[in-house]
Amino acid sequence: MYVVYVVTLNRLNSLREQPGGLSATYISAAQRTRELECLTRNIYWEAANEPFEGKVGVAQVTLNRVDSGRFANSVCAVVYQKNVFYEKVVCQFSWFCESGHPSKAIHRPLWRESEEVAKKVLLEGFRLPGLKDALYYHATYINPGWNRKKITTIGHHIFYE
Repeated sequence: MYVVYVVTLNRLNSLREQPGGLSATYISAAQRTRELECLTRNIYWEAANEPFEGKVGVAQVTLNRVDSGRFANSVCAVVYQKNVFYEKVVCQFSWFCESGHPSKAIHRPLWRESEEVAKKVLLEGFRLPGLKDALYYHATYINPGWNRKKITTIGHHIFYE
């Protein structure tokens, strides 16, 4: 009996020490569904017309931010996070601050593709290895003047650490 106790205790302790182990925060199915919806929405509005890798990049940046400790601590909170700089409200993702976006019509095939990418990244852990440190991106047609280390360009987005 003592051996079973020691083995069980050791196993529980090893699970507690692993990322995603017993000390991880568990969320309900309803919360996971909401996070999937938020991630799908972000992929759609940021990268609906981008290649698969571009959609994954947007999703991955979103999750990287959740895990970084420098942004909000959930997918939905990151997607809808607003900050105030010099008395101006700035959204993490521009589509959220643009007026009228929620009322724009959604193109169903692109929405479904964005949802599939969200499932692969959020639920299956699919990642692009080159973007493991990516926290920022912007469209290739703008120049925000960032002083950040560039990682790569995918489609019409440039990704940064």
